[in-house]
Amino acid sequence: MSRQRSGGRSGARTLAVGAPESSSTAPPPGGKGNRRGAPSKRPRNNDLEEGEALSGLFVTATPIGNLGDITLRALETLKAVDVIACEDTRVTRRLLQRYDISTSTLTYHEHNAERVRPQLLERLARGDSIALVTDAGTPLISDPGFKLVRAAIDAGIPVTTLPGPTAMITALTVSGLPTDRFMFAGFLPNRSTGRRRVLETLQAIDATLIFYESPRRLGAVLEDMADILGPRDCAVGRELTKQFEEVTRGSVHELAAQFAGAQTPRGEIVIMVGPPHAEPVDEAALDRAIQSALAQNSLRDAVDQVSAQTGAPRRAVYRRALSLDKKRTGGSAQDIE
Repeated sequence: MSRQRSGGRSGARTLAVGAPESSSTAPPPGGKGNRRGAPSKRPRNNDLEEGEALSGLFVTATPIGNLGDITLRALETLKAVDVIACEDTRVTRRLLQRYDISTSTLTYHEHNAERVRPQLLERLARGDSIALVTDAGTPLISDPGFKLVRAAIDAGIPVTTLPGPTAMITALTVSGLPTDRFMFAGFLPNRSTGRRRVLETLQAIDATLIFYESPRRLGAVLEDMADILGPRDCAVGRELTKQFEEVTRGSVHELAAQFAGAQTPRGEIVIMVGPPHAEPVDEAALDRAIQSALAQNSLRDAVDQVSAQTGAPRRAVYRRALSLDKKRTGGSAQDIE
């Protein structure tokens, strides 16, 4: 999981994989790329012999917090490759020092990708071996690197993965939410208007939704989720695999209220929202609930109340309530959205 700061990119959203890099693609060394659909060279996946030379690109997962979560195969590979391409050499150096690994490192991130990627591809074409790592977790998951992998594949360079930790799966396994179907939606936009627009596109998805988020926006994001997604089960994971690991569970509305006035939490945040409730809403019963709420509340408060009571999406309740209120008041209801 990339350590994206609070000024994060809204472009991550539901296309988080590789989204940080620009849309242009550097041509592979030698001009012609690997034919689309054709298999790339077979990667090396067996155990390494001592002193054995490697070649190709190794997408290598690293711990998301606890340095003890590195795999033996990752350690062997990090020792054996010619160079390690990482987001921040200072962060990766702490891992390498822990395991007495002296392999040289270079920086590869969203800001220098267009310049550095051709250099990496040239080295790979010469037969060098490169391990691609992120600051924390599995590369390419809400993290730069997609275009390097694609360009290597197009050039016929062997590419293999060394699986390991990733924050979204780690969080999902301790969330208590359904795991048979889930969707990773990356980082939501910074501003509420953009967040709500994206959440509306995810509203009907029958799956557990997983998001990465900045600690300082947590309360505001949960409030938007409660408003748009309606009453659902929710879990917020913080500092996963570290000493102060914490998972807070409840409904979206409960967690939105809990974090609204709370002190900004520390650490990386993963938000998980369960799928919508399956019970269909009876339209006649919904109308009765709306009419009863409108008799005692403003249009906005009535919509919030009925959405929370019935589990119906707020947007659908709002549209129906607006229609009913216009009939009740002779067309004087105002749009509150």
